[in-house]
Amino acid sequence: MTELLLWPFAAGLVLTGIHVYFGLHVLARKVVFVDLSLAQVAALGLAVAILAGHPVQSDAAYWYAFGFAIVGALLVALARPYEGALQQEAVIGIVYAVSAALGVLVLDRAPQGADHIKQLLAGTILTVTPQEVAGLAALYAGIGALHLLLRRPIMQASFRPQDMPHAHLLLWDALFYASFALVVTSSVRVAGVLLVFCYLIVPAALAGLLATGFVVRLVVGWVLGAALTAGGLVASWVWDLPTGPAVVAAFGAAMALAALAFALRRLTLRKSGLLASSAAAIAGALLLAFPQMDQPWLDAIEAAVPPLHTAFLSASERTTRDETLGSIARAREELTRLRALEADVRWNKVEMDGEKAERLRQYLAGKGEISAGDALVLRHLHDKARARQRYMLGLPLLAIGIWGLWALLRRRAA
Repeated sequence: MTELLLWPFAAGLVLTGIHVYFGLHVLARKVVFVDLSLAQVAALGLAVAILAGHPVQSDAAYWYAFGFAIVGALLVALARPYEGALQQEAVIGIVYAVSAALGVLVLDRAPQGADHIKQLLAGTILTVTPQEVAGLAALYAGIGALHLLLRRPIMQASFRPQDMPHAHLLLWDALFYASFALVVTSSVRVAGVLLVFCYLIVPAALAGLLATGFVVRLVVGWVLGAALTAGGLVASWVWDLPTGPAVVAAFGAAMALAALAFALRRLTLRKSGLLASSAAAIAGALLLAFPQMDQPWLDAIEAAVPPLHTAFLSASERTTRDETLGSIARAREELTRLRALEADVRWNKVEMDGEKAERLRQYLAGKGEISAGDALVLRHLHDKARARQRYMLGLPLLAIGIWGLWALLRRRAA
């Protein structure tokens, strides 16, 4: 695992280093989606390069992407002095939507267009090479050094634009967005549009919640970015997930937990009671009115406490359920074994003639349909249990919720 994830983790550290810095500037400028927009414009450039016959990782494709990103960056920079008449965020949204649509149209005419769309969104960070990491590090170090030398006007353009003449503001905005476009173009080739956006916004936003001051937030953002990268990479290894989306999910989970933590800090005991009572009343009402619809909260409780589900089944229905679950477990074990065999055949680890290999593939497809039949039996039993839970669980929940709301609101009125 260490050897496989070493260079993706190194790439994540390099991306964290530069994107957290730019993320703090982007949040200060209140143009949160500028990275997503420029990344999509760069992806449009890559799509045009692919259509022209250039490989995604070629130098020609890189310059196509950079040229498109520069045009997008200049559009964003030119819009800022006219913020009163045309909001910069509106321009960013228009650039994103149009470039995304054009990218789909272009790749629709390219061979294997769907695969290229997936690659541009999710990236290929798992296959990054030491040479690519070194090249990114050198490029980003140069951009960081330039921003360090010009930090006063760049910081003023981001944090105190009102103190700068319009002509100077346009000049420094153009420099900022041009360097930003160069960073985005280089990052998208490795990490994809979605992961690049997460590196830019999530660590910087979390750092803004936890610290004050630009330098302190920068350091906190670097630490968070490195930790979340490591968490996403390990999760992708443990659960056999696509690497880029797994890292994006790790960033999303961190943001959700932070939002939940800050929301809970503001909750008083009374607000917590109102929230719990409202949730109970809504859950009970939905179970009463629509017993066959999905009830995720009840599914989760039943998964943790199976008797809550089986208690609403007859003895024969419980027997059918147990037999079906046993059949599904055996089928999954067999499918796991056969899929491993099919993968070994595909990678030439095991020899098998073409006819047998095709029969194995067809058998695996057929087993999927058989498992779907077992799932249908379980769904039928699930619906029967829900119909019986409708009144035995739904009514008490609704009554408890309404009583709790009445008691809390009455106490406040008193």
